[in-house]
Amino acid sequence: DVQLVESGGGSVQAGGSLRLSCAASGYTYSSYCMGWFRQAPGKEREGVAAVDYDGTANVQFSVKGRFTPSLDNAKNTLYLQMNSLKPEDTAVYYCAYVLRRYCSDYLRSMQAPDFTEWGQGTQVTVS
Repeated sequence: DVQLVESGGGSVQAGGSLRLSCAASGYTYSSYCMGWFRQAPGKEREGVAAVDYDGTANVQFSVKGRFTPSLDNAKNTLYLQMNSLKPEDTAVYYCAYVLRRYCSDYLRSMQAPDFTEWGQGTQVTVS
């Protein structure tokens, strides 16, 4: 089984930065897609960024230029660098994984139902 553990969330003022980490374990295949999703109270879970196993990434339009995903395969860790945070970025942020050889369509769509494994989430609060 794949285990995903997020960390790095917290409370920051608008304009501040945070870096989220997602430590992954339990998988042996080299082809997969990973993503960052967020869910604010009363709203649906939405895709923020997605990365495939070779590091190709895409981000949602509302965070483009502010959020940067990256994948360190040596450490089996997915990161999300979040700069210029806004109050509307407040949400629980989740890391997700799916075993898949080709990720280009998943990187474009970033739909939660396409991902099969999830972390427990980490709270980000921007005031």
